[in-house]
Amino acid sequence: MTIHKGVLIYILLMALTTYVIRMAPFVLFRRKIKSRFARSFVFYVPYTVLGAMTIPGIFYSTGNVYSALAGFIVAGVMAYKKCSLILVALAACAAAFITGLFI
Repeated sequence: MTIHKGVLIYILLMALTTYVIRMAPFVLFRRKIKSRFARSFVFYVPYTVLGAMTIPGIFYSTGNVYSALAGFIVAGVMAYKKCSLILVALAACAAAFITGLFI
């Protein structure tokens, strides 16, 4: 099995990009960040990015907005009640599936 040279170049570029992004804070911020704004920004950015990538995926995953919304609501309520991640995922999938059967 041969791998196309372009694929290897893409993989190397993505590895380099990922490495640079992960190493930049260590290189740029050698001391503790004292700014309250900067600390909160650095703390919340990963959650914001994850949410921005996940939320649209939820509503396009089932092919039906109503079943996706049902799963989203169930997951939100269970996560708010601090249920385990696997239980939240299973309940959201079940809610989306059951709602999809009736729609």
